Amino acid sequence: MKITVITSIMGVLGFGEDGRIVDKILFEKDPRSIAEKLASVKAGEVIPELISLVKRLKRKSYAAFVFEDVSIAKMVESQLKVETMVVQQSSYGEGLRKDIERFAVEVGFVQRPELIRVLIREVSLELTRLRVKKAGEKRDLMVAQAILSIDDLDRTINLFMGRVREWYGLHFPELDRIIEKHETYAKLVVDLGERRNFTTENLEEVELREKVAVRLVEAAKRSLGAELRGNDVEQIQTLCRQILEMYSLRRTLQTYADSTVGEVAPNIQALVGSLLAARLIALAGGLERLAKMPSSTIQVLGAEKALFRALKTGAKPPKHGVIFQDTLIHASKKWQRGKISRALAGKLAIAARVDAFSGRFIGDSLKEDLKKRVDEIKEKYPKPPPKKAKARSQPTRRIRRTKRGRKR
Repeated sequence: MKITVITSIMGVLGFGEDGRIVDKILFEKDPRSIAEKLASVKAGEVIPELISLVKRLKRKSYAAFVFEDVSIAKMVESQLKVETMVVQQSSYGEGLRKDIERFAVEVGFVQRPELIRVLIREVSLELTRLRVKKAGEKRDLMVAQAILSIDDLDRTINLFMGRVREWYGLHFPELDRIIEKHETYAKLVVDLGERRNFTTENLEEVELREKVAVRLVEAAKRSLGAELRGNDVEQIQTLCRQILEMYSLRRTLQTYADSTVGEVAPNIQALVGSLLAARLIALAGGLERLAKMPSSTIQVLGAEKALFRALKTGAKPPKHGVIFQDTLIHASKKWQRGKISRALAGKLAIAARVDAFSGRFIGDSLKEDLKKRVDEIKEKYPKPPPKKAKARSQPTRRIRRTKRGRKR
């Protein structure tokens, strides 16, 4: 005999071939508990009530079980060793959903029809909360927030360091030209303070190249900067300490991003590294959305303004977006970058899909294939292509008209 098993807001119901309910296991009337069970069924998981009902029906000599979900049917078949069939939208399920108030009273789940409507509303709200919570727990969104935080820190550090260089430059302007790295500049100001402390003995304690240290000592002796008064240097040092703390926070966030990207998207990380992988996920809005993008879209992610400008004005479209940060592209010749970007975007599309839907690690093979393709491009196009001659536009003959509009 054949029976159709339907999971609803009331519980798990078994419909015989005559359309009547043969057996049932009802849920507790707790909206949160019902929502969790329905979410599990939606995700293709087998809940305990379903297993119990199938076992009971099996003892009643039912041999074939019809389900509306393929994954649930396969799991029941493998676990309980029964014959299963799949009907995407069975007539029994449609009838149950259309007339759920009558069925709810008939099986004894509620006493009055209006009570099931109230429960449906409460369960729907709980399902929405579960979906929002599940979306927020996605690890790829954590990666996106980490890389966006790093970007915010970089902008803040650059803003503050511009102020520090201008402020301390009033006292020691030559330091700005000698020390380019922001973190080193801030550390020197914190450790040494006024320029008179930039001596050979003090600079030996700071990790600097010998040539740079000699230049700093000479510059400090001949500096044209103004003298500091009172607690001027203390205020500048306080700001520099805050900047150094932000550098420390940035390193912590980068370490976190590296480990999280390795967990979420190991194949993308193997291709382009942690920071660029995190940036791609952030620009796409998540790993799953990145996986659904064609390689042509991945290629220009981050260059949307240039792309829309090209579509609007007819100018040349961009050949690459944020993936230009990868060494394979920005270290290559200008005329090779477009083809390398296309090859990299194709491999990134494959890596994103595997990371999102499979979980297998194929990063090493993808990287090896990409390297072979890049070598082929560099070997095939060692020189820039010849410039195309611009077609001369034909001069247009001006037509003079009289006052009455006749041609002359």
